[in-house]
Amino acid sequence: MTLPCCTLDGEYFQPFKLEGEDAARWISSAGPGLKRIEFLVPQANRPDSMPHIETGLGALAGVRSARVNLTGRRVAVVYEEGAIGPQALIDRLGMLGYMARPFDPRETGLTKDDKENARLLRALAVAGFAAGNVMLLSVSVWSGAEGATRDLFHWLSAMIALPAVAYAGRPFFYSAVNALSLGRVNMDVPISLGVLLASFMSLFETVNGAEHAYFDAAVTLLFFLLAGRYLDHLMRARARSAIAQLISLSAEGASVIEPDGARRYVPARELKAGMLVAVAAGDRLPADGLIREGDSDLDRSLLTGESAPETVKPGAKVHAGEMNVTAPITVEITAAGNDTFLSELVRLMSSAEQGQSRYIRIADRLARFYSPAVHTLAAATLIGWLLLGHGWHDSIMAAIAVLIITCPCALGLAVPAVQVVASGRLFRSGVMIKDGAALEKLAGVDTVIFDKTGTLTRGEPALVSPLMVSTDTLALAAGLAQNSKHPLSRALVREAANRGLHPVTVSGIAEHPGLGLSGHDMGQSLKLGSRAWCGMEETGEDVGLLEFAFRRGGNAPVLFQFEDRLRPDAAKTVAALQDMGLAVHLLSGDREAAVRRVAEAVGIATAVSRASPQAKLAYVDALGKAGKKVLMVGDGINDAPALAAGYTSMAPSTASDIGRTAAETVWMGESAAAVANAVKVGRRTQRIAKENFILAVGYNVLAVPLAMAGLVSPLVAAVAMSTSSIIVIANALRVGLGRTAEPGSTRPGADTAPGRKPLRDAA
Repeated sequence: MTLPCCTLDGEYFQPFKLEGEDAARWISSAGPGLKRIEFLVPQANRPDSMPHIETGLGALAGVRSARVNLTGRRVAVVYEEGAIGPQALIDRLGMLGYMARPFDPRETGLTKDDKENARLLRALAVAGFAAGNVMLLSVSVWSGAEGATRDLFHWLSAMIALPAVAYAGRPFFYSAVNALSLGRVNMDVPISLGVLLASFMSLFETVNGAEHAYFDAAVTLLFFLLAGRYLDHLMRARARSAIAQLISLSAEGASVIEPDGARRYVPARELKAGMLVAVAAGDRLPADGLIREGDSDLDRSLLTGESAPETVKPGAKVHAGEMNVTAPITVEITAAGNDTFLSELVRLMSSAEQGQSRYIRIADRLARFYSPAVHTLAAATLIGWLLLGHGWHDSIMAAIAVLIITCPCALGLAVPAVQVVASGRLFRSGVMIKDGAALEKLAGVDTVIFDKTGTLTRGEPALVSPLMVSTDTLALAAGLAQNSKHPLSRALVREAANRGLHPVTVSGIAEHPGLGLSGHDMGQSLKLGSRAWCGMEETGEDVGLLEFAFRRGGNAPVLFQFEDRLRPDAAKTVAALQDMGLAVHLLSGDREAAVRRVAEAVGIATAVSRASPQAKLAYVDALGKAGKKVLMVGDGINDAPALAAGYTSMAPSTASDIGRTAAETVWMGESAAAVANAVKVGRRTQRIAKENFILAVGYNVLAVPLAMAGLVSPLVAAVAMSTSSIIVIANALRVGLGRTAEPGSTRPGADTAPGRKPLRDAA
C-alpha cells in the first residue's frame, strides 16, 4: 500500500522503505533469537497513542513487545527473528495511522528548530486574542443589550470568533479527522465537535436574530485547551534535547595515522577498530581506545563526574567524548560508532526516558474515557429529546450544552493550575521546575540519592593545608600555578588572591604532562605537581583530599592539600530529608576515602564510591525494581542516565548542560536546602491537586444531568465550564500559602548539623 506522508515539526516526513542490507544497520540483538528496532513516530505524542500503538503492534505474530516513548516520539519493538521483519512493522504502524522510520539519535537535534512549538504558540495567541475580545462583547449582551445593538455585537463576535476558530482549532481538527479516517475516536473528536457545533449554531442564531450566541464558549474553550497542549509540547521537547546535547560531545572526525606515517582526516562514522588516531590538546576523543604514545591529562567528568583532570599514560583506556587537556596523544581505536561508551550513554538515556514516559498522570488516564463518555451523553441527549417530541433545534442545543459543559477544562486545569502556582513559589525560593509531573513525583519519593561532587559539595576545590605557609612560598607556588588550567592550580591562585598576594613572575615555565610544572626564580628551580615530581615521599594513605606538592631549589617540599567543601546546609538538608521519613544515599564516582569523608560529615550511612555511569544507573534501577521511588540528585554528565532513570531528579544550576537538561528540577544558589523544600512543596501540591480532581469530577456529576435535562443553555454551560475552571484555580492558589525556607537563608558556612562530623576532621 502507498502510505501518505505526514510532518515532523513542520517538515515533510516521507514513508520509509527498508531494503536489503540497509535494514541491518538499524537492528540490534535483544537476546537469543530476538531482534530490536526503534522507530521515530512523529504522531506518537498524545496519551491515547500509547495503548493504540502498543496493542496494534503487539497483536502481530512474532512481536514480543512494543513500547512507546511519548517524550521522544519513538517506538521500540522486540520481535522474533525470522517471524516478522522491520518493514512489516512500519507497514503496520502506517495502517494504524502513524508514519514511521528507523530512529537516528542525531534527529533529536530537530528540537533546535521547533516549528511545532511556533505553530502552537501562534494558535494560542490567536485564541487568546479572540477570547478576550469576544468576552468583552458578550458582557455587553449579558448586561441587557437588545434588538439591533445585540445583533451587532453578535455579528462582531462572529467576525472575530469564526476566523480564530478556523485557525486556532487546526491542531484538534487535524487530529480528529485523522482518527476518524482510521475508524477510531480520540479525545480531540468531541473537542472539535463541541467547538464546531457551538460556532455553527451561534452563526445560525446570529443570522436569525436570536437572543443568544455562544462564540465566547467556543474560543475560550480553544484557548484553555491550546494552553495545555503548548505546555505539554514544551516539556517533551526539553526532554528530547538531553540526548541531543549528549550527542554533541562526540567528535566530528579524527586525524588517522596511516602505516607510512601520513595523516588524513576521517569522519567519525568511518572510524574502525585498529586505526591509530592523533588527538591534539583541547580536542575530544572520537572513539574508545588505548593510548599508544604520549602522557597527558584528560577531563573525564563524562565518566567520573570529577572536575580534576586525570593523568593518563600509554596503555590507559580512554573513551569517546573525553577531553584531552594538556598534550597530544596517539590512540589505538578499540570501539567506534555505535559501540563507544558515549553511544552507550545515549542508549542508557533513551532507555531511561522510555521507562519514565510510562508515568501516566491521573488526568491522562481519565482522558481515555472522556471521548466515549461525552459522545454517549451528547447522543443520548439528542435522541432522548427527539423521542420526547422536541424539535431539531432544541434537541441540538441541548446536545451542544452537554458537549460544552463536559469540556475537560476544569479536569485539565486541576493539575496544571496547581503546578503553575507551586512552580512560581519554588522559583521565588530559587528552584525551577522543568516538568509539571516532577511535582507529582516529588510528593511520592521515599528515597533520595545524592551524587557528591557539585551537589552536596561545591564542585570547586579549595586549599585547606597548610594554612600557615609563608607568603613568599604561596606567592611563588601561585606564580607557577597561574600558567596552568588545572583545577588545583586555579584553587592555589584563588587562595593567594584571597590573602592579598600577587603571584611571582616565574621564568622558564614548562609543563610536564602527568607530572606538573617547572620554572625558575632568581636562579632557583621551582616545581609544582605530584609528590614524586617534587621529591616527596608517597605515604600510600588516601585521606580523601587532593594534593599538590611544591619545591623550591634544595628546600624541603611543601604539600598543599585541597578539599571540595560542602555546600552550606548540606548536612542540615540531609537531616531534614531523614526527618521527613526519606532514606538518603550517597552515590559517587570518586575515591572511597573522599566519599567516606563527605558521607560522615553530612550523616549519610549508605555510601557507594567509584560508581561508573552504568553502575549508577543499575543502582537506581535496582531500587526502582524494589519498589522505591527515587529522587536522584546529580550534576555531571556521568549522572545523566541515573537522573533520567530516577522516579524524579534534581540538579544544581552549576551542573553540566546535559545534567541540567536530564533533570526535571534545577535549583539556584549555594544552599542544598532547595532539595528538602522541593519535596515539601511537592507533597502539598499533590494534596491540593487531588482536591481539584474531586472538585472537577464533582462539577461534572452535578452539571451533566442538568444539561441533559435541558435546564442549562449553551451559554450557561459555557459560564459553568468557566466557573469550574475558576474554582480549581482558586484552590490551586492555596499552594502559595505557607512558609518555604529560602536557599542560603541559614547561617553561611554551617557545613554540619548537630551530631555530624565536621568535614575537615572527617578523615
